[in-house]
Amino acid sequence: MLELPAAEINRLLSTPLDFSSLFDEIPLGIMVLDLDRNVVYLNRSFEALTGFSLSPARGVPCRNVLRSSACMTDCPDAMVQGDRRSRSLEADIINLDRQKIPVRITLAPVQNNRGDTTGFVETVEDLSIVRKLNKKTSPAYSFANIIGRSRQMEKIFQTLPVLAQSDASILITGETGTGKDLVAEAVHDTSNRAPGAFIKINCGALPETLLESEIFGHVKGAFTGAVENKPGRFKLAHNGTIFLTEIGDLPLSLQVKLLTFLDDKIIYPLGSTKGFNANVRIIAATHRDLEQMVHQGSFRQDLLFRLNVARIHLPPLREREGDIRLLLDHFFSSYVELLEKPIKGFSNEALTILLEYGFPGNIRELKNIVEYAVNISTGPVIQPDHLPAYLFDVSRETILKKSSFEKAPDPPEESAPARPDMGEETPQTWQAAERQMILDALVRAKGKKNRAASILGWGRSTLWRKIKRYGIDDND
Repeated sequence: MLELPAAEINRLLSTPLDFSSLFDEIPLGIMVLDLDRNVVYLNRSFEALTGFSLSPARGVPCRNVLRSSACMTDCPDAMVQGDRRSRSLEADIINLDRQKIPVRITLAPVQNNRGDTTGFVETVEDLSIVRKLNKKTSPAYSFANIIGRSRQMEKIFQTLPVLAQSDASILITGETGTGKDLVAEAVHDTSNRAPGAFIKINCGALPETLLESEIFGHVKGAFTGAVENKPGRFKLAHNGTIFLTEIGDLPLSLQVKLLTFLDDKIIYPLGSTKGFNANVRIIAATHRDLEQMVHQGSFRQDLLFRLNVARIHLPPLREREGDIRLLLDHFFSSYVELLEKPIKGFSNEALTILLEYGFPGNIRELKNIVEYAVNISTGPVIQPDHLPAYLFDVSRETILKKSSFEKAPDPPEESAPARPDMGEETPQTWQAAERQMILDALVRAKGKKNRAASILGWGRSTLWRKIKRYGIDDND
């Protein structure tokens, strides 16, 4: 087996050239394989694209790391057997975040000076940006992968191209489900950093100790269980963009470390005194009121100043006049094509219900509703019976009472209200309506809480918290 991490290229220059440093600067995913097609080396771009790091991948068969559709039907390894030429094809891969990414895979044999094949080099090029640019969307109502024609979105569309051409830090605010992730990705894809990696970090998804290692990396022996060096997301995003979602959940100790990076652009892995100069752009997003958090002492004011160089506020869907119908048609067309169903559109009754609904879950909820309706519809048009049941139980006026911007920290837990009587004469509170929404989603999901959370457009932890708050158990 080739021991490439320690290999050197001799006699090319006056001094030996470090192999791994050379490959890490190439903006293509590179994987080196031995004759048995087991992984020997991965470069930094490959790690950023797939999520796999070198140590756990070394010695693993290529197909278990690449996880490509081509591995089962059109493996390029098989095509180069006994052939000195390289082979290239387009396929999809599945990264560790379970995202499907379109790629171009090129495989070439590595030969010694006697002409014997000693291994293989495989490059993986991300084609997702090209595919997005080729999508047929109306240029008057879209920017990159964002759709809208309301006055608020028109202003955002005018601002985004300008921000994309700078390296200024951006803070994206707005309710949950308004599309903050899409805006961050659109800024990256239309910037000069598009060839580099776009790395997303959810600041509320991991405990503080693991989050620091995940963001900044660590060196071997930095803590118990650190058996090898780990580069960290900032290093993987070198020459690209770091997207810090849920920045309001970042612990204070890591806020200090992030502020230090924004000042000098150097990251220090856990346990190391040697820094790495990371050329990355920072985009942060939150549904929380950071100014209020600063007042309460849970967010650093100086960090807010550094992140808030440019701010983009995404309005809730209920305030975007004309966009609900546009998005309904967009998601309907996408799911009809994906599911290959002969559905022509929405009935007038179903469309009226959807256009009058408040969408507290914003675009994410609208998308889930359309997906559900297209899945269960068996006729030529979507009828009211094909829409989620909770749309008929919660009035539009009640939905609009929900706060348009969630404050931090979370409000005190309320006692679980009694299950509401859904009769016409009983006035509903938001808590009663929300409890009924959860019950309806659990019924539709057959008790599966992950699926219920998806139906509601919530995160899994949000659903669990609300189930506890409202005292919902399996007997309800």
